Amino acid sequence: MKDFLKITLAVIVGCLILGIVKLFVFFGIIGSLSLLGNSEPVMPGSAILRIDLSEVQLAEQTQDMSLLSGISGSHANVIGILDAVRAIENAASDPAVKYIYLKPDMAYGGMAEIEELRQALVNFRMSGKAVISYMENPSNAGYYLASVSDKIYMTPHAGGMNTLTGISSQMFFLKDILAKLGINVQLIRHGKYKSAGETFVRNEASPENLTQNRELIASIWDSWTADIAESRGISAESFNSAINDLELNFPQDYVDAGLVDELLTLDELRNKLTEYFQATSFEKTAMISLADYASLKVQPNFRAENTVAVIFADGNILDGDEEQQVTGDRFARIISSVRKDENVKAVVLRVNSPGGSVLAAEKIKDEIALLCEEKPVIASYGNYAASGGYWISAGCDYIFTNSSTLTGSIGVFSMIPDFSKTLDDIAHINVTSVNSNRHGDMYSCLRPLDEKEVAYMQASVENIYETFTTIVAEGRSLDRSYVDEIGQGRVWSGDDAVRLKLADSEGTLMDAIRYAVSAGGSDSSDLSQWNIAEYPKPLSAIEMLAKALGSSASAASVFSGTPLENVETAFREWNASQSGKVYARLPYELTVR
Repeated sequence: MKDFLKITLAVIVGCLILGIVKLFVFFGIIGSLSLLGNSEPVMPGSAILRIDLSEVQLAEQTQDMSLLSGISGSHANVIGILDAVRAIENAASDPAVKYIYLKPDMAYGGMAEIEELRQALVNFRMSGKAVISYMENPSNAGYYLASVSDKIYMTPHAGGMNTLTGISSQMFFLKDILAKLGINVQLIRHGKYKSAGETFVRNEASPENLTQNRELIASIWDSWTADIAESRGISAESFNSAINDLELNFPQDYVDAGLVDELLTLDELRNKLTEYFQATSFEKTAMISLADYASLKVQPNFRAENTVAVIFADGNILDGDEEQQVTGDRFARIISSVRKDENVKAVVLRVNSPGGSVLAAEKIKDEIALLCEEKPVIASYGNYAASGGYWISAGCDYIFTNSSTLTGSIGVFSMIPDFSKTLDDIAHINVTSVNSNRHGDMYSCLRPLDEKEVAYMQASVENIYETFTTIVAEGRSLDRSYVDEIGQGRVWSGDDAVRLKLADSEGTLMDAIRYAVSAGGSDSSDLSQWNIAEYPKPLSAIEMLAKALGSSASAASVFSGTPLENVETAFREWNASQSGKVYARLPYELTVR
């Protein structure tokens, strides 16, 4: 007994010491953050606005620089597309900003965010101010942004990483490897194009899946190519020919193809920037980064009597209250609070979601419907507004989409894995089920479904698909048979969505805000009299740290940096314990470099 008490006391003391150490580490990190964030940016009297995409990452909402990234030496700022665009709009009328210097290398992120940044640069040029770009490592996203510039310069030194080769997507199929492990995934779905789940049940793409992916990639690339060709005064055919024939290898190749104006060393570039600034030396020029400029110039207008609320539905649609995804209960409360706020006269629902839980989507959709009864609600589509993301927004008063938005995917599915062969043939574990009723172990994943159970699940999927198509038909004033025809789980680009009447117009988040303001009773060109309020509020750096310290190590992706990362991302929120649950979700997520 004495030894037991000694061991117990030692464990208690050890836990107390560990807790104290963790507390010191926590406050030490907070202290480090305060040291990192003490210096406030200063706006020079005259400056170049520098947009260097190696030091800023585009996202849906601006985030505080993570404590952990700051301490590790990574100082990349995460800036929301709304803040970025508003900063560039402000710079267009700010006499202190002479021009924009764009360094597009390392551009990375969602295609819609890249599109919206480019459109902001187009608008900036329309003010009469110039955009000057300099490239060292041309990429698809980087050159797409740079192409809008008055002048594009490039390093004369060969050896940079050239990835301007066109966009591509890869589909991975795991049926064979799962079979070797004895795992049989049973997929129940509606929609011949609803490819979510094909990853687990096929060893190659279905003809329908292959068709939709080919047409999707072609539509997005055609849109980007048309923008590039128009900006550079070249033909889309010559641009694609240069890429297809691998003619863009060395820096001079870009000049010869009309894609770059001149090759400059860094010293020669400094001379050019000095000349455009009308200074006597480069040392007498001043630059301010996009993140710093946004922090100074993009501020809430608390004096405004009216507010336009921008609700960011950014992430997977999940049940519950998780703070970093689009969770049903949490977002229902947020939307309800916006509806009850008398200062909010108009709402923009910014959707950047591949979908997820049908139940959560229904909760959010119901609250959006109540909101629409009292205030104009305008949808703006980001990188994705598919499946559940389309479900929650189809009833909005007007829908703007980017040309590269992945939308539609009107279809549902359920997956139930069967591990019986794994246990029997590989693990050599025998299982005996004892049930109160005939189908009590239906969702146990320890046996295959029988015919009656498959029919039971299929009936549920069919019912939810009918609900989905009805929601779309009523929200978009379309015939349900037409929705079924263009539905079937098919994913469309934003260009196609407008043509098919799934969206009303191509446009950016700022276009949606102006439209909402106009619908709310104001001149659409005058945002100065309105406060733009974001919901939900982004997590602070300390909140992000607390979550990081409290998260499980198992949450880290084992596929990070591998070709299977996009598969893991798409199905991260699905697990065997939720077998039988019906989902409205896109089968993949895309980024562009």
